Amino acid sequence: MVAAYPPFNTFAEASGDYAQARPLYPAALFEWIAEQSPARDRVWDCATGNGQAAIGLAAHFAQVEATDVAQEQVGQGKPRPNIRYSAQPAERTEFADGRFDAVTVAQALHWFDLPAFWREVRRVARPGALFCAWGYAWFRYGGEVEEALVDPVKALVAPYWAANNRLLWDGYRDVDVLFPFPRIAAPFFELELDTTASGIAGYVRTWSAFKRAAASGPAAAAALEEALAQGLERLGSDRPVRAVTPLAVAAGHVR
Repeated sequence: MVAAYPPFNTFAEASGDYAQARPLYPAALFEWIAEQSPARDRVWDCATGNGQAAIGLAAHFAQVEATDVAQEQVGQGKPRPNIRYSAQPAERTEFADGRFDAVTVAQALHWFDLPAFWREVRRVARPGALFCAWGYAWFRYGGEVEEALVDPVKALVAPYWAANNRLLWDGYRDVDVLFPFPRIAAPFFELELDTTASGIAGYVRTWSAFKRAAASGPAAAAALEEALAQGLERLGSDRPVRAVTPLAVAAGHVR
């Protein structure tokens, strides 16, 4: 069960932890975005967080405008000479009309006021610009790791997921995100990383539902930490883990 919680406040909290725990995206994704873009002068990475996608885009575009509604997030932005970070809402920016060859959104489309956001995309994008949003739901870690460490926390935080998460879990379907452009087929992309049991615990702590559950009271916060501690004790904090998850991609050219 999910509830209608406010979307953004959890991502401004402990933004340094978010920067350390969240994985980078596959290089092949950014190569594909660049290939599909009509030019490579400017790209807007909307809801950049601390710049996981922006640094991938910076290898292919001359200028990356990386924005996030949370100043705390962009303050953790990974620096590159051709990335400019700024705190701006997705639905209303300071950018000039027709400025971008591509607009990207990583792991955030489901949080936006979608009608207002699509209007903004059409305003700031050049005709034919590429729009590409992507996200991931659940990592696969292997049976014992999930049973000992991830599943107990999932059970505790289940009531605290916002309704918006369902849009991502269902794969960013056109009907759910009101996708306004003709879709183009994207290749299959998968996010893979080598981590440890303690790294998984750090990642789980960045879940918005985890933060909401922990903020609901001392007993809930203690139960979450106890579940993680028990899992880490069973597995060993330094146990190496291979984590894999597919990416849901929604892409099209702006019309």
